Amino acid sequence: MNDKIVVGLDIGSTKVCAVAGRLIRNKDFPTLEVLGVGRVESGGVTRGSVVNINKTVSAINQAIEEAGNQADIDIGIVNVGFSSNTISARRQIGSITRSSPGDEVTPTDIDHLLRDMYKTVIPPGNEIVHVLPMDFTVDSEPGIEDPVGRNGVKLGADFQIIMAPANAALNTKKCIERAANSSLKRDQLVLSVLASGMAVLTEDEKQAGVALVDIGGGTTDIAIYHRNVLRYISILPWAGNSLTNDIEQGCKVLSNHAEQIKVQFGNANPTDSRLNEVVSVPGLVNRKHKDVLLRNVSLIMEDRLKEIAALVQAEILRSGFEHKLLAGIVLTGGTASTPNIEAIFKRVTGMDVRVGYPEWLEHNGRADLVSDPAYATALGLVWAGFRQVDERVSFISDPARTSEAPKTSTPPTAKQPYRPAAEPEEAPKEGWFAKLKRIFSSDDFIEKKDTY
Repeated sequence: MNDKIVVGLDIGSTKVCAVAGRLIRNKDFPTLEVLGVGRVESGGVTRGSVVNINKTVSAINQAIEEAGNQADIDIGIVNVGFSSNTISARRQIGSITRSSPGDEVTPTDIDHLLRDMYKTVIPPGNEIVHVLPMDFTVDSEPGIEDPVGRNGVKLGADFQIIMAPANAALNTKKCIERAANSSLKRDQLVLSVLASGMAVLTEDEKQAGVALVDIGGGTTDIAIYHRNVLRYISILPWAGNSLTNDIEQGCKVLSNHAEQIKVQFGNANPTDSRLNEVVSVPGLVNRKHKDVLLRNVSLIMEDRLKEIAALVQAEILRSGFEHKLLAGIVLTGGTASTPNIEAIFKRVTGMDVRVGYPEWLEHNGRADLVSDPAYATALGLVWAGFRQVDERVSFISDPARTSEAPKTSTPPTAKQPYRPAAEPEEAPKEGWFAKLKRIFSSDDFIEKKDTY
C-alpha cells in the first residue's frame, strides 16, 4: 500500500467535488482506495469558467472540509480540474538538437523539448495549459511513439498545445489561493477531460482508438485517443444545464424543479414513459401544484441529446479520426447517467457507445458512493497524483508556473481539519448527505403519480 494521499478537486458548473484517496498495490493491478468525499453545489461557475470567485471559494472550502473530515486528514495540497468553453487546442511542431551525452535519446531530452514548447508564441491574452506530444521524430525517422533509447541527434515531435484565456485560468488559481484561509496549495492543474480519461478509459480502448465524451453541467468535453496518444481536444458549451433549461421552458416550471425532474425521472427514451404518467411539481406560494407529463420531459431531453450527439459527431469528423476509433465512444460526466443515452449516441453517430464508470476502485462504502460518471473527473485527478496523463513525459504543465508546494510520499498529518469561518448573518449551508435527505423527505419533493 502507498502511504501517499492525493486529493482531487473538481470545480464544475453544477458541483464542486473533492475526493481523497491512496493507491493500493494489488497483485493483478493497482486500485484506488477512496478515503473521503465532499460534494457541494456550485454557484460560481458557468460553462466551466469561474465567474464568481467568492461563491466558488465557499464551495471549495465546504467540499474540502467534508472530504478531510471523512478521511481524517488536514488537506493542504490538491490536484485541480480545469475546463472552460473557451479552451482551444492547436497542433505545433517542435524540435531540438540533443546536447545530452551518448547516442540514445533520454527522458531528459524529452523534458528539454517540452520546456521549449512552453515558450511557443500563442495568441495574446491566452495561456498554455498543457503541452502534450503526439508522434516523435528522431533525425529523419517519423511516427515514433516513444523515442527513448533510439539513436539520433535531432529530436522533434508533433504537439497538442492546449490553451485557455489567461483570465479564466487566473480565476481558477485565485480560488485555490484564497481557499482554506489561503492555506490550500495547487499541485497540478489538469484539463478535466484528461482527468476523466484516467478514471474511465482502458489502455486497450486508447490503443484501439476512442472518443471520450464528458458531458458535465456546463460543457461537453471531447478527447480523442488513438494508439494510446491524445490526438484531439474540443469543448462544447452545451451539456446538462442545457437539458435543465429546456425542461424549465418546455414544461414551464422553476429551474430547481426542472433539475429535480431531470435527475429523478429523466429518460432519453419517451416510449419508456406511460402516456399519462406525470410528476406533481410544487407551485408558487398560494398556487396549486402543477402536473408535468414525463413523456414530454423525455421528448425534450431526447431532442437536446440528439443535438449534442450530432455536435460530437461533427467534432469527430473534424478530427479526421472517424474511421480509426475501433472502441467507439465512451460517455462520462453526470449527464451520462441519463437512462438510454447510449442508444441516442449510437443512433446519431453509428458508433459503439458505452457509459464510462470509474474503474479500479478498492471496494468500500465510499467507493460505492463515487462509482458514478459524475465523479470521473475528481477520481481521475486523484489518479493523476500516482501516474502521468502521458507516461512518456514527466510533466504536462509548465514547470515554471506550478505550485511551489512540495510533493510528499508520506501521509498528511491527522489533525483537526480546517473549518471555514462561519458567516453569522447567513444560515449554515447544509452538506451533501443532509441535502439529499432533505430533498427526499421535504414538501418540495416532486411526487410521481399516474393519471387516467
